[in-house]
Amino acid sequence: MDGNGRWARARGLPREEGHERGADSVRTVVRAARKAGIEALTLFAFSSQNWDRPPEEVFHLMELLRRYLVQERDEILGNGIRLVTVGDSERLPPHVRAPLVDLMAASADNRDMVLCLALSYGGREMLTKAVREMCRAAIAGRLDPAEISVETVESYLDSSRLLPPLDLLVRTSGEHRISNFFLWETAYAELHFTEKMWPEFGREDLMAALHDFAGRERRFGHTSEQVRPPAASGGNGGSGESGLD
Repeated sequence: MDGNGRWARARGLPREEGHERGADSVRTVVRAARKAGIEALTLFAFSSQNWDRPPEEVFHLMELLRRYLVQERDEILGNGIRLVTVGDSERLPPHVRAPLVDLMAASADNRDMVLCLALSYGGREMLTKAVREMCRAAIAGRLDPAEISVETVESYLDSSRLLPPLDLLVRTSGEHRISNFFLWETAYAELHFTEKMWPEFGREDLMAALHDFAGRERRFGHTSEQVRPPAASGGNGGSGESGLD
């Protein structure tokens, strides 16, 4: 969710105002995703590197997060949304972590949509954590290094325990990079880039991203012929066309 600061600066506003408007976009997009039937939505809310921002900005971001958790509690619970997190959430201030843990517990049995907040998250950091845990398991005799597979590594990632495979990554604000987000998970994800700053991103922009995604041919290393459904026979002896181009 990128572009809050630049959106504010372009309007002569303080960065905090951009984050406030960005929080409004969070509400809009979560509601739109729920209505669209999306199984899981992950929002990159605060990165491991964001702790290095000016203290006053970090404080404001933490306050926005706390406010969101309190104000959206009833809507999350009432709409069957299960809240989960990835990242080093232990670093969050106690007054933020408390309502986060409480809401995750209260929503644990909800099944209509998973809302994942990436908090104090970094893709490299999470991969490093997984490697560290695998090394500990190997030293303890619980893991044979010779048997480590892609599935083994994946099982040590928090995302694999909480989320389905990643299908679509949306990057706002005109930037064309992943910025240390879900480095393992994006291996076969479709990427959608938009010039919209996050405070401007709304339901129509989400639907445009989904429409773009629906037109992609996802081959996962196979050929087009392998992933396309067999052509149906035409009424006059001709053959039908696949809907994927």
